[in-house]
Amino acid sequence: MRWRRHRGAQPGLSERDLVDTWQLVSLLLDYPDETLLARLPMLREVVSGLPPVQRDLLDALLDTLGSTDLGVLQRDYVDTFDVTRKCSLHLTYFSHGDTRRRGVALVEFKQAYRRAGVEFDTDVELPDHLCVVLEFGAVHDWSTAWHLLTAHRVGIEVLRAGLAHRGSPWLPALEALRATLPALEGDDETALLRLVAEGPPQEDVGLEPYAVDPRLNPRPEPADATALLGPTIPVGAPR
Repeated sequence: MRWRRHRGAQPGLSERDLVDTWQLVSLLLDYPDETLLARLPMLREVVSGLPPVQRDLLDALLDTLGSTDLGVLQRDYVDTFDVTRKCSLHLTYFSHGDTRRRGVALVEFKQAYRRAGVEFDTDVELPDHLCVVLEFGAVHDWSTAWHLLTAHRVGIEVLRAGLAHRGSPWLPALEALRATLPALEGDDETALLRLVAEGPPQEDVGLEPYAVDPRLNPRPEPADATALLGPTIPVGAPR
């Protein structure tokens, strides 16, 4: 399935507003726990400085997180992001499903991080996890993250549609992210309709090509050895 790459698209927000939004969405789409709830007042302060669209959306999510029982949030999170196919937080899943091609796509994410001087630890999470991409963009290299996100713009829209269909409390986070990205048009709209109707490709072969792809070795040293993403971004529900 070919998607447009939005090569000419540029962010409509200032760099500060862009990375602040991405950082917030990354944190708010993570598995909810006591640490996240304790951070809500601090996050609300950051949200207050965003443009009106992002501010109002993320304020609504903060209100929900602050007023809902933690156990309810955790069960809903697992049911939404770990069980529902169209609500996956792994971007390459929408374009490649569980096919051999997904392994190559995951390698491309890891190589993009490496070119930016970040060595990613795949023992923590796969490199295409949306929270990982957003954290990388907010902390390390927003331009590289922008290209990764816009290359998977259709998948992000499928995720948003899946959350909307479920009436998910996490929908405002996707709406806020969506507002930072270029709108869909042309071939992307066709691809979106097809994905919504058919779901991601299926081929039960696992991710072996990702594990053995020779392009992963040898590993060069990152450009900035102190700026490692690695295990600093544990995301998703506990396994």
